[in-house]
Amino acid sequence: MGWLIFLIIVAVVVAGVFWAKKHFRHEIDRAKRINRANKNQ
Repeated sequence: MGWLIFLIIVAVVVAGVFWAKKHFRHEIDRAKRINRANKNQ
């Protein structure tokens, strides 16, 4: 039973990471660009 719960938690976390990457990619790219611009100054 413990293994089943563990696998469900892992599946939810992996799905959450993929969902976040899909939805927040533009925000992450923008943050990276801003950080690079700040470092270059």
